[in-house]
Amino acid sequence: MSLRERYQFQFLAEKNNTLMFQLDQSDVIARVFVLEEDMLRVMMTKGEELEVKKTWLVAPGMDDVPMEGRDRFDLTPYSLPHYRYKNEGSTFTIETARVKVNINLDGFKLTWFAKDSSGNVQQIASDRQTQAYNFDGSLGEGIYHYQKRTLEEQYFGLGEKAGETDRYGKRYRMLSVDPMGYDAQHTDPLYKHIPFYITRNKQTKISFGIFYDNMAQSVFDMGNEMDNYHGWYRYYQSMAGDLDYYVMLGPEVKDVVKKYSWLTGKTIFAPKWSFGYSGSTMTYTDAPDAQEQVKKFINSCEENDIICDSFQLSSGYTSIGDKRYVFNWNTDKFPDAKGFINDFHDKGVKLCANIKPALLKDHPLFHELKEKNMFILNEAGEIEMAQFWDEVGAYIDFTNEESVKWWKQKVTEQLLEFGIDSTWNDNNEFEVWSKNAVCNGFGEQTNFENVRSLQPLLMMKASYEAQKEYAPELRPYLISRSGSPGMQRYVQTWSGDNYTSWKSLKYNIKMGVGLSLSGIYNLGHDIGGFSGPAPEQELLVRWVQNGIFHPRFTIHSWNDDKTVNVPWMYEETTGLIRDLIKFRHRMIPYLYTALYNAHEKYEPILRPTFYEFEHDEKTFEENDDFMLGESMLVASVVEKGQRERTVYLPKYEDGWYDYHTSQWYEGGQTVRIPAPLEYNPLLIKAGSIIPMNDADSSFADKTKDERGFFLFPQKDAGVTTYDLFEDDGISADYQENHTIVSVKMEASSDVINVHYSIEGAYKLPYETIRFYLPENDERKLLVNGKELTKENKGYVVKI
Repeated sequence: MSLRERYQFQFLAEKNNTLMFQLDQSDVIARVFVLEEDMLRVMMTKGEELEVKKTWLVAPGMDDVPMEGRDRFDLTPYSLPHYRYKNEGSTFTIETARVKVNINLDGFKLTWFAKDSSGNVQQIASDRQTQAYNFDGSLGEGIYHYQKRTLEEQYFGLGEKAGETDRYGKRYRMLSVDPMGYDAQHTDPLYKHIPFYITRNKQTKISFGIFYDNMAQSVFDMGNEMDNYHGWYRYYQSMAGDLDYYVMLGPEVKDVVKKYSWLTGKTIFAPKWSFGYSGSTMTYTDAPDAQEQVKKFINSCEENDIICDSFQLSSGYTSIGDKRYVFNWNTDKFPDAKGFINDFHDKGVKLCANIKPALLKDHPLFHELKEKNMFILNEAGEIEMAQFWDEVGAYIDFTNEESVKWWKQKVTEQLLEFGIDSTWNDNNEFEVWSKNAVCNGFGEQTNFENVRSLQPLLMMKASYEAQKEYAPELRPYLISRSGSPGMQRYVQTWSGDNYTSWKSLKYNIKMGVGLSLSGIYNLGHDIGGFSGPAPEQELLVRWVQNGIFHPRFTIHSWNDDKTVNVPWMYEETTGLIRDLIKFRHRMIPYLYTALYNAHEKYEPILRPTFYEFEHDEKTFEENDDFMLGESMLVASVVEKGQRERTVYLPKYEDGWYDYHTSQWYEGGQTVRIPAPLEYNPLLIKAGSIIPMNDADSSFADKTKDERGFFLFPQKDAGVTTYDLFEDDGISADYQENHTIVSVKMEASSDVINVHYSIEGAYKLPYETIRFYLPENDERKLLVNGKELTKENKGYVVKI
């Protein structure tokens, strides 16, 4: 029997934008869902039953999904557009206004085409023409999907991955582990499970995304493997679950990113204080006098005038002996936990407490959970024991409703009622390696592998719900190290336990860009490096310079020599770092509005330069630059001893300003700009309007909030606008109680006309606005039609 005769599909039926096919003499069923004009979905199952009936990763335009998940066949969030299909016996065609797909029914091999507004059709992807799927298990364990590849393709995404931004030619494992001290250029796998990537063709300039709604460990081969009998290909392979994937057309990279972000749900709108400097180290909470050590940290912030908004309480506060026991307060280390927390609050500093999803075998509460079957089990119904923090323990099963209730109760009683402001969900990679492990599955027992990456997602959701229920008037802020698509609905994240080196600084930038291109927008890195040697002075300063431009700004460490990465680590550079943190504090209005746009408009906060300037092919060359929002180009110094920085300025007709020198540069060229140890090179796109906190802030007076708008007008003529989001920074009713300050700037060769308007229910905390022009710009400034006189470099308007 030939391969052709073995894998023939027949069309069965069409209903509710779903077309169903079946493999001859088999129970294999294929479905194609027409969800949007530019988004289709393909599902293959053995029979009508799915391995996993619910989805937690797909939440189109939603803030949240139920704890027990959404029905995978629920299509109500989609527009379900008009489409046409044609059955021609051996082939089948489906066509919307934007996408066309041809299906070769011999093997169910799909070829995808993009359609433009003029009706032109361009092929964008095709399944491999030999054994594209693993119908009979002959390709190996689990599910497979093979596609053709070409030399003209680029691959971006896959979340938090080491190495270059373009994933072409590499193989990656999608598996969450705890690789402390990882090599940011080479180590794989890392902490997160993001089975999504973007394909861009360098010739056609068309991009599309493919997302696999699957929670098992998997492999993405992006052209590392070759086989003469099959041609050039790439493939996805997963150990368990069904094949269920979404294809979304760009045509540009930015279009794909926003559509994928919409598909997996909204970025949580965290409170404004989450953008402040957050101190952290394991060393303090591991000390016998931990409470005093942490208090000394805040006192040192005050003495050195380091503006600090929060502190992350590492897991040492839970210790018994040299081990860690979640929800246990070590009263020897913290004799007055509530008083200590109140002291922090009195100084305007929030506290985020570390929690872990496993109980060691001698945890005081272990037997309570064991008796109620709240742990992940083996097939015999016994506890599945696993290695965890230098001991053996068991992971809590968050697909068990009773476990979720218990977790929320403990978060409330042991943290929130003590005054803790936030949960830091850590060590949640769920490293269970037995094939026989099982989960409750909310009453429908399932193999652990089917829901491997779901466990950390439900852990953070349970913590989120506890915080939301305890203080419903406040917006929750949470942190998580591990996660999967949808984690952005609950938490801020970071790139885990990086190693102290210049290489980590360089490649963490690319790692963050990969996360941003994969729908995870609120992120950062452990500044100074978490693991390894203490950072030298220059490296620490350069890392802080880079870190102030990330949404998450945390200096965190566990240095080999027991030193602690803090702003005053080196006396010679304390002043530099103080000023950098103050500059970060000034930038918060810009960052906060960027977060609001991420939440409401699905726009990333960090962006590769090609995100904004895809028309310029040079922006796709590997570099260490990134955009913060749409206006700031950050050119971090990632090599020791550099005092100048080579920067490629993307083609942009209005050019670029050096923020620090006011020098204007034409776009489309490579320039060398100053990079003294005092600051990080920062370029501003001409035509930009940058809001800043214009107050002279200090540790003691960090709540002062005044507003300045830094104007970077076009050299000749142009019109730009900016909408600043303002609210109280913490309340859950921000949609009803906020104000938008809209600024419009019209530039000509001799006059800059600015018009501002204020609209909304929130009462602004400032009574004046200042406008600033580059120092060498001598044009006349009119604000709402009135010419102003410069005062201390700015133009003041009473509102």
